[in-house]
Amino acid sequence: MIVKNEEANLAKCLESVKDVVDEMIVMDTGSTDRTVDIAQEYGAKVPFFTWCDNFSTARNEALKFVTGDWVLVLDGDETLEPKIVPQIKEIMNNEDALVINFIRHEIGATQSPYSLVSRLFRSHPQLYFTRPYHSLIDDSAAKLMKVEPHWKIIDLPAIGMLHYGYQAEFIKSLNKYERARKAMESFWQQHPHDPYVCSKLGALYLQIGQTEKGLKLLKQGLKANTADFNVLYELHYSLGNAYAKQQKIEQAVKHYQKAIAQPIIEPLKLGAYNNLGGLLQAIGDVQNAKKAYEVTIKIDPNFSTGYYNLGMLLKGMGNLPEAVKYYQKAISINPEYAEAYQNLGVVFFKLGYLAESQAAFKEAITLHEAQNPEQAEKLRQGLNDLGMLPN
Repeated sequence: MIVKNEEANLAKCLESVKDVVDEMIVMDTGSTDRTVDIAQEYGAKVPFFTWCDNFSTARNEALKFVTGDWVLVLDGDETLEPKIVPQIKEIMNNEDALVINFIRHEIGATQSPYSLVSRLFRSHPQLYFTRPYHSLIDDSAAKLMKVEPHWKIIDLPAIGMLHYGYQAEFIKSLNKYERARKAMESFWQQHPHDPYVCSKLGALYLQIGQTEKGLKLLKQGLKANTADFNVLYELHYSLGNAYAKQQKIEQAVKHYQKAIAQPIIEPLKLGAYNNLGGLLQAIGDVQNAKKAYEVTIKIDPNFSTGYYNLGMLLKGMGNLPEAVKYYQKAISINPEYAEAYQNLGVVFFKLGYLAESQAAFKEAITLHEAQNPEQAEKLRQGLNDLGMLPN
């Protein structure tokens, strides 16, 4: 791994792999906190590298220190899911296995909480990282397989990694959006028709409010003939998001449906199903919205957002007892779900359960104060106006 100032996360990361790997290589790129000390406490080799604004260059330098047969790559804000280790070891025994892809759970990314990552691969002189920000071995693997076609890339449809970098506090503290934008724009200027960078940079533009620039890049990515199914999913999914922002519902629905139609691992489609449900609900197509939300919790029974959305839909339909059940299920999965507590309080109030309503509102205020103080004050004021402010 390559790191800089990861003292808040590194111990948790290394703890998750200490009994799995034979060696740890933690390349430091200029930490000023306890990152290096923590890595050394875990017995890691800690080479140093002068940062050059290119993640692939740094990762390739770290690869030079590898002595084992396989390479597992983690970032400081990631952990390995222990349940996947037996499956990984079994696949590694396949002498033709070159790369093992598995699912990464994006903690805090409620819209699209899963991604497929190629972070476990055979140590091979022709495998190396490319691209400056989203450093990948995919390009070199594809090149190698053209020369040595016996190699296989194996998709393991199970969660193998937890990523905490999409939580708001991490994004803010590490200025991730700005760093990502600079690196991807630099690469895109040299590869303007690369569908992968079009999808990633286009999606980033949407996140920072530059919708028109994002739309242009995403459309450009679709014109390429080299996009794989995962990239096509991301292009259509992000186009759906862009058109939804512009209230172009018909176009947004079309792109979410095209995203869903891609032959990729089902958990990766959660974002498209979820957002499609939201659009259909907004235009009054509640039955198809309900079906879309139900698919999300069928794909992932622990998708708290899916239960919350079903609660919101049922509340809007007047089915309050059922709404309660879905809000409570969302909370049981995610006890810090402030919005679920808030809407549970609303439904309890409408049902006449005043004590339960006040308890739910009290919990919502407490959670909002930690997550969104402005929303906490807004809720507190609204309840005060109604004479319902909990003690």
